[in-house]
Amino acid sequence: MTSLSTGIPLVHRPSGVPSRGGTLSAMTALLLTLLLTLSLAAAPAPPGAPGTAGPPGARPLPAPLTVLRWWDPPPTPYAAGHRGVDLAAPVGAELRAVGPGRVHYAGLVAGRGVLSLTLPNGLRTTYEPVRPLVAEGAEVTTGQVVALLTDGTHCPRSCLHWGLLRAETYLNPLSLLPHPTPRLLPLNPGRR
Repeated sequence: MTSLSTGIPLVHRPSGVPSRGGTLSAMTALLLTLLLTLSLAAAPAPPGAPGTAGPPGARPLPAPLTVLRWWDPPPTPYAAGHRGVDLAAPVGAELRAVGPGRVHYAGLVAGRGVLSLTLPNGLRTTYEPVRPLVAEGAEVTTGQVVALLTDGTHCPRSCLHWGLLRAETYLNPLSLLPHPTPRLLPLNPGRR
């Protein structure tokens, strides 16, 4: 049994030990390799690892999330980059706290509504352009509606710019979301 392109064995078996059930088809081997790759990519980093945000919380918007622009950290603090993610959402969408915390800032920055929440682990999430529904200093709970999305010019279509900081370092806010759990599904769902 070998991989599709390299000829390298997928499973090492001592000589003289028969395989049970024959060999895997090329499609099955490809699916197993893909699932293993996805499960490794989706595995969360250990707590406190560099670049990780912390424990997962709620989503800022109802699922599914559509990313219009990904996090692209700048190479230096003042260089160009994208210090958050842009998530597609209609104007008026309810935005939720991704974790419990306190409102750090709720107001205007450069004419745009901004909401910033400090979480217990010292992280700070930001939402813009918004109309905050909570006041500075207020306590919020996970999943609480904290703002409404307003019209902005950041994206070609209506979107939420969602950011995450630890002190002055920008992190990928998607790291706050729960990681998917990979599952194996039957090749032919109609047959058992």
